[in-house]
Amino acid sequence: MTPVPAASQSFQRSRRLPHVEMRQAGHAAACYQPHTHDEFSVGVVDAGSAVYRNRQRQDALHPGMLVMVNPGDTHSCNATAGQSWSYRMLFIDTPWLARLQADSLPLAGRDYAAFATHSSAQPLLYRRFDRLFQTLAQDADGLAAEEQLVCFLMDCFDTPAPRLEGGPPGAALQRARALILDQLADKLTLEAIAHEARLSPFHLIRSFKQAYGQTPHAFQLDQRINRGKQLLKQGQGLADVALQLGFADQSHFQRHFKSRHAVTPQVYQRALAAA
Repeated sequence: MTPVPAASQSFQRSRRLPHVEMRQAGHAAACYQPHTHDEFSVGVVDAGSAVYRNRQRQDALHPGMLVMVNPGDTHSCNATAGQSWSYRMLFIDTPWLARLQADSLPLAGRDYAAFATHSSAQPLLYRRFDRLFQTLAQDADGLAAEEQLVCFLMDCFDTPAPRLEGGPPGAALQRARALILDQLADKLTLEAIAHEARLSPFHLIRSFKQAYGQTPHAFQLDQRINRGKQLLKQGQGLADVALQLGFADQSHFQRHFKSRHAVTPQVYQRALAAA
């Protein structure tokens, strides 16, 4: 007989993004009475099936599906009768999200914009949630976590993309780019970059990518790797290079270097020395 996996529950508040709380449940069978949350809640089903009730609506949930709960919505979400399920949830502070929306969405006198739907089976949203949850759990890169959270929320709320004129990037985006380059080793936040550009985080990410082909975080990583190549050519050690460029550790630097150049920094440095 195949053993039944033990049920598990974990709660964690992101140290990098204190306005986000994470919950993960494995093989859970506990039932929840109808209840509300003060926060925006978004979750995914990883295994099993469940019944999701939100006010007068009822949905059957399966692996890969998302649930979205607005603040104050009376809801319940329970495993299908006689079964267990696994899921992950994010609880996002409402005042923080309301401030984020204020610069990007037509609120028309409302405190915040609500989710337009209660559930989704879009694979893209599931993949973005999964990546975001892993980044938050690893607690390694604050800018990466911020950017992934904002991108995920842009998709959830269908935020309109900014209209950009043709030609070179405007002064706002040039200021953002200059800040990243001037403080390449610093732990910049998305809020700091957006403030420098005088854009909302929503519009900064989309406008920056349209102008430079990369999001601010991807651009930061790319420039760190480029500068790292110069330091390696000078014969500096990997650990020193990683520290100078603001990477969490040497393995973090190696992973991103190899993802861009298909070789490790050691191989790159040795090849140059041999040549």
